[in-house]
Amino acid sequence: MTTLAVTLAGLGVTAAMLALIVVSLRRRQPLVHDSDRAEVLQDRLWQIAENEERYRVLVEATTQAVVQRDGQGRIVFASEGFAALLGMKPLDLIGSTLSPEVIERGMVEQRPDGVRVVEERLVPVDGVPRWFSFVEMPAAANRDGPTWLRAGKDVTERVEAVRSLDEARSRAEAANVAKSRFLATVSHELRTPLNGILGMGDLLLETRLDPEQRTYVEALRTSGTALLGLVDGILDFSRIEAGRLDLAAEPFDVAAVVEGVVELLAPRAQDKGLELALDIADDLITLRVGDADRVRQILLNLAGNAIKFTQSGGVGVSLARAGEGLALTIEDTGPGMPEDRIPLLFEDFVQGDDSASRRHEGTGLGLAITRRLVERMDGTIETRSTLGRGSTFRVVLPLSVAEGAQAPTPQPTLPQRKILIVAASPFQAPFLARRLTRSGAAAVVVDSVEAGLATLAGVSFDGLIADRSLGDGPVRALAAEAARSGVRCSLILLSPFDRREFGAPGAAGFDSYLIKPVRARSLFDRLLAPRSDGAAPPASSGSAPSPAEATNPGRRVLLAEDNPINALLATKALERLGARVSLARDGLEALAMAKEQGPFDLALIDIRMPGLDGLETARRIRAREAGTGAAPLHLVALTANTGREDVAAAYEAGFDGFLPKPLNLHALPGLLGDRAEAA
Repeated sequence: MTTLAVTLAGLGVTAAMLALIVVSLRRRQPLVHDSDRAEVLQDRLWQIAENEERYRVLVEATTQAVVQRDGQGRIVFASEGFAALLGMKPLDLIGSTLSPEVIERGMVEQRPDGVRVVEERLVPVDGVPRWFSFVEMPAAANRDGPTWLRAGKDVTERVEAVRSLDEARSRAEAANVAKSRFLATVSHELRTPLNGILGMGDLLLETRLDPEQRTYVEALRTSGTALLGLVDGILDFSRIEAGRLDLAAEPFDVAAVVEGVVELLAPRAQDKGLELALDIADDLITLRVGDADRVRQILLNLAGNAIKFTQSGGVGVSLARAGEGLALTIEDTGPGMPEDRIPLLFEDFVQGDDSASRRHEGTGLGLAITRRLVERMDGTIETRSTLGRGSTFRVVLPLSVAEGAQAPTPQPTLPQRKILIVAASPFQAPFLARRLTRSGAAAVVVDSVEAGLATLAGVSFDGLIADRSLGDGPVRALAAEAARSGVRCSLILLSPFDRREFGAPGAAGFDSYLIKPVRARSLFDRLLAPRSDGAAPPASSGSAPSPAEATNPGRRVLLAEDNPINALLATKALERLGARVSLARDGLEALAMAKEQGPFDLALIDIRMPGLDGLETARRIRAREAGTGAAPLHLVALTANTGREDVAAAYEAGFDGFLPKPLNLHALPGLLGDRAEAA
């Protein structure tokens, strides 16, 4: 519009010069005194005329409608384009105040230099409304006072395109909202029957079953768990697609998250005869800012996939620094894949093996979800794979160090120590050796008992670590040879399943044991501990307590659940723990029971119930407590909707806890125990 302003100013100057010449001629004043000056004046007139034509062409090329008005709004100049809007000739408009009808006004911008930009929707003579963008500016004054120039062009196409884009964006947002509601409904409707299937399976497994019946029930539960995993994957993918996956930015201990995931997956790996090992760098500041749940999900997807596709060997997980962020590396000894398949791994609904004869089930969404989560965190994910030799996934996440985070705690040092590791291990043994080397020790790794015995016979060692997977007899022979050689500390590597079968380490000649996957602090605690007989407290079986083991008999529980199967499941599970359960079928009944039959020690309230939902029920309970001064009831939300916004809504409504469906029956004893301690 700056070029337009200069153009219009030039027209004003040209007009003024022509007017001056015309006035001089009318007064018959002598403009020249000789023929030379007359020729110069003639040339000047031609130049002025050419400039005027040039300016006129430029204006008409850059604008479609130009009008100049005096202080009373009367037209003193109109272009052909402006006159065409009114269906008139420019000369017919001089002196009038005519203007096209304005039916809508859009953007208005007032610039510091006095120029104003206005967008208006006009109705020309043809009756078809069109959008124009006008520039308004003061022009030179005439004998009737100041004048204003207004020049504009048709911008209908641009304005309508922008409005169409805005409408499309609004429709997309509305569609995302509808999709989110649909996902919430689907999540609830799928998880509710799964809760009954898995929960009843758990209850049935605690009854007296013959071996054949137990096999059938365990198969039923395994299939239900697999179905739950598929449902969760599809729902997560849909949430990401709908743009409804929000990330938290809270401080969390990334090392604790990774250790927790590895220990969670260890039984699955050991069931297949695989080892699962973990190595965390010593120089890593572990308190980071980010979304702990999504980091956990990334690692679960990658490590879970590695375990799923690996048939022998193992899986190694490493956590280290990567610049200011951190790097997660997951390696496996699985089948690998051709190089041309790697780019397809992270596509939706694609698996490494998509043939009809593939042996692994699944939707192919795990890696697609992982990639999108990594990208949402501004991270990167890389893959290397060799057919027949395994794969490596490396995720780099730019998670910043949390405010107030402490420098890494120095690890114990073992200078001058020599440790022999005897294990046919692709990851655990190298990780242990790496950890020991960083502490100043010299670590030697051999992969057979024969090599271990030969090494002990030739070199003096301070410590021995032997893997039980080499066989009970052979590792006992190693322990005996280590004792004869003067080894100070002998440790046996066990899986959690091995712990009971192997018995007391001292009886086998070992000082103590390490449970795989090995934590660094456990490794150093054992190596630096004084010699002992290897006795250790028995491991927990992890099974749910039986009625006879219930430690909180008589606890009163209000259960609000409208689904009869889920109500039966929760009631039986609570009664087996010695609790007395009062069942409400909806929110209004729960309110009445809380008021008339209280006090209760605990209330489990389903979020989705007919009539009065769980959130409003919790609000009314809290409001009543505030009004009467009653002691607060411990409220726990039960819901099949497990999104972050669902958790936040539950806590905002006044709940103290949150239990997702399918209901984890092993969480109930802790809830009753918490209430007993509070009482």
